[in-house]
Amino acid sequence: MTLKDHLHLRGSHHHDDDSKESKESKESQDSESAAKKLFRRLKSGGRSSDEDSETEEVPPRHRSDSEAEVVIELPPAADFHVHLRDGSMMETVTPTIENGGVNLVYVMPNLVPPVTDPAAALSYMSKLKSLSPTTTFLPTLYLHPSITPTTIAEAAASGIVGVKSYPRGLTTNSDSGVLSYESFYPVFQAMSDHDIVLNLHGECPSTPAEEVGGKEDEDITILNAEAKFLPTLLSIHHKFPNLRIVLEHCTTAAAVEAVRACGPTVAGTITAHHLFLTIDNWADDPFCFCKPVAKLPTDRAALLAAATSGDSKFFLGTDSAPHPKFAKQGRSGNNKTVAGVFTQPYAVQLVAEAFDKVGKADKETLEGFCCTFGRDFYKVKEKGIEVEGKDKRRIVLMKGLGEKAVKEVGSGDGAVVPFRAGEEVWSLKWKE
Repeated sequence: MTLKDHLHLRGSHHHDDDSKESKESKESQDSESAAKKLFRRLKSGGRSSDEDSETEEVPPRHRSDSEAEVVIELPPAADFHVHLRDGSMMETVTPTIENGGVNLVYVMPNLVPPVTDPAAALSYMSKLKSLSPTTTFLPTLYLHPSITPTTIAEAAASGIVGVKSYPRGLTTNSDSGVLSYESFYPVFQAMSDHDIVLNLHGECPSTPAEEVGGKEDEDITILNAEAKFLPTLLSIHHKFPNLRIVLEHCTTAAAVEAVRACGPTVAGTITAHHLFLTIDNWADDPFCFCKPVAKLPTDRAALLAAATSGDSKFFLGTDSAPHPKFAKQGRSGNNKTVAGVFTQPYAVQLVAEAFDKVGKADKETLEGFCCTFGRDFYKVKEKGIEVEGKDKRRIVLMKGLGEKAVKEVGSGDGAVVPFRAGEEVWSLKWKE
């Protein structure tokens, strides 16, 4: 079964199995009910309707939509870099996708074990679809020694549109990542032949601590890991000029210029949080720590300029990466702070706020970056992944209604702290 089948067909029931059909219907209703409860919780500041109101402080006055300072209506957004995890974390975060104004997501494959074959990818998408039925999920494969040109041919036949490359050991669940790109050249050629996108986590691993540094061309840290990787991007593009490549989560002015220096088959994603953060933010706040790390104010300015420029080479990929609160605070098994910023419930709202700071929160600029450019690059309509006019909904962004990001999503050990928790954010609603 192809990806298109998974996106557009519902599983058939046996007509002589009424009890099975009834059970599946109940499960669907329960899932929908849970999603609605989560939506209400997000909109009400993070409290569920059945929580004890005696402990709640005086609630803020909820302003009506007519009081908004700015109102912008857009088609649903597309997010071309999300982490939805598996198990209970998947169940917690997947229903928040549409809270952020998004109805299409490009899902990362760095699960445990990693997603390395088409059947596993499509099975994963089915689980996600059950949690957010009106969202379109695009699967990826994890670049791994087990992937061959034959695997790529099978992936293309299944409707899989991308393969993600992680440098080994550099970020979350990257232990099976890449050491040498040259060894994957036959795979890259097959990807070019089958029009499958290569997604690059554009960093080099840091110089091992036990090695003596001192030479500029050998010292690699989290601060220059992206800059050190850019020659690899240019080399792969030169070798495979027809291979569509995305440099994921650009964080530097140099990355922006490298993407622009390449041909039309190379693009770059920019996250919502990198439009806000610099080194100073994550240096003392684990909830702002991600990889690649935010860099200098001049780099943030370059990202904002690229994102608001109307250049179709740059589009939204939030790299929303949820982790349990205790793991972000360095209380996980290895006592290290895990890398990742969770922005999913406020994806488009955050982009609008960042654009507004530079006077670019207008319909045309937001629609290009959040809705159009990524879809065009990935050819989602051309490939039949999205059907023109099938989802007629719109999203409405509103500034100044006093909404605040919830303090947590989920509960207990699985609670996730969203980016800018407790701070005022733009509001968003769906319009049929």
